[in-house]
Amino acid sequence: MIVARTIAVASQKGGVGKTTTVASLGVALAELGEEVLLVDLDPQACLTFSLGLDPELLQLALPDVLAGRVGLRDVITATEEGVDLVPSTIALAQSEAAMLTGDASEYVLKRALVSVLDHYDWILLDCPPTLGVLTVNALTAADEVLVPLQCETLAHRGVGQVVETVLAVTQVSNPRLRILGVLPTMYDSRTAHARAVLADIAGRYDMPVLDPPIPRSVRFAEAPALGRSVLSTSPGIRGVEAYRTHAQWLLAAARVEPSR
Repeated sequence: MIVARTIAVASQKGGVGKTTTVASLGVALAELGEEVLLVDLDPQACLTFSLGLDPELLQLALPDVLAGRVGLRDVITATEEGVDLVPSTIALAQSEAAMLTGDASEYVLKRALVSVLDHYDWILLDCPPTLGVLTVNALTAADEVLVPLQCETLAHRGVGQVVETVLAVTQVSNPRLRILGVLPTMYDSRTAHARAVLADIAGRYDMPVLDPPIPRSVRFAEAPALGRSVLSTSPGIRGVEAYRTHAQWLLAAARVEPSR
């Protein structure tokens, strides 16, 4: 029986490539024949918008699931990219506030995902740029955490905060959670600063730094305006090839270690 491998893509800093990474890895895995579900956990709904849906026009979305009004299957939407999506809306901010007052609030997403775990090979969770209750829900539901890192000092400082949050979650709600690694994004190998940040991360934290890094390209910023992933809009750029390499690595690793 298929049991989805669930990866949370998390960083407390915005603008480091979380949404791009979720969309690109998800579509790259779908290109390899995998069944993929993407979950937009950000009230800004950037992943939803990036895959061609208008959050303001949605009748049902993730906030309705977290509030218990509908099941997860009721909001799953197929996209033109070959992946399924659990969309988000701005109402997710209200859901987060409500969850803070509930019992066992960190398990809400995990319980919702149970109904679809045997329908997908991969579930990728696009976390908001905070380490609040929505991100804790993602970490509680996930098998692994992928940390995108823009190779700049401020983004670098946030890696330690993510590590601390992951350790806290393993002690309270998800002891099997592990860090898959740091994925360098928006990387410019021509700058000494980017190279220095990357080298420091490798030496400072006890976690893999995934290779190849994702090169900086304006094509990543252009794709969401078209409602498509960059794999569709600019399939030949080096960044897309890097994401495809990481998808192939994930698939190979899952075949070696299929049990969760």
